[in-house]
Amino acid sequence: MIVLYEVQNNVAKITLNRPELLNALTIEMRELLGTYFEQAARDPAVRCVLLQANGPSFCASGDVNNMGEFTPASSQELLKLAHRVIRNLANIEKPVIASVRGAVAGIGWSMVMACDMIVASETAYFSQVFKNIGLVPDGGAIYFLTQYLGVLKAKELVMSGKRITSMEAKELQLVNQVVKDDELESISFEKAVELAGGPTFAFGVTKKMFKSLNQPSLENFLDSEAWSQGLALLTEDHKEGFKAFLEKRKPEFKGK
Repeated sequence: MIVLYEVQNNVAKITLNRPELLNALTIEMRELLGTYFEQAARDPAVRCVLLQANGPSFCASGDVNNMGEFTPASSQELLKLAHRVIRNLANIEKPVIASVRGAVAGIGWSMVMACDMIVASETAYFSQVFKNIGLVPDGGAIYFLTQYLGVLKAKELVMSGKRITSMEAKELQLVNQVVKDDELESISFEKAVELAGGPTFAFGVTKKMFKSLNQPSLENFLDSEAWSQGLALLTEDHKEGFKAFLEKRKPEFKGK
């Protein structure tokens, strides 16, 4: 199974399990994640959610197998799946912890930012890779980055595509804690169990209070993102970015 689901000590452990390809999200993985997040939200036995991954990297963005061949219909369908993942994750009225190492990129980083707490290993690094393939950020990345960092720094990360280390992310308050790689699983699970033993109803209400501070809502922002990404997917720049990715060279963008 390419996404695993297990409940242990009132913690739903949702694990990306495609390590040989850095857990890049396929359509099937998006469908499973959306379903598992909803399942964890509804299950009264689950009092905390732990999002993690097997292998050396958390998630190196989305799978590229069908990239460069999008139609308006297929691009919208893919975005709908991504938005279902993010909405179902962000709307869980229970504490959610992300536990990450290695590559945390693209939609993978969006999922992490939709969580309540982030524990990163020393090997973790974060990047907005969309500009490399001529696309706009998706998965609510701009929405979350702006909340974390403010507009100026969010624009810098999105437009530069620069990679930041786990310690840099800690300094920017993009992660809560940086731990040794061999301690990541144990520390993350201990934190999840501790939260699961807390007043989780109050935690859920608290999350809704935080959510009420944000304008526009995540849902409204995702609608705008779908329109923007739909246009970007059909540009010549995106086709060139995908071709350059496959050929392992720097893309030559034309701005159209």
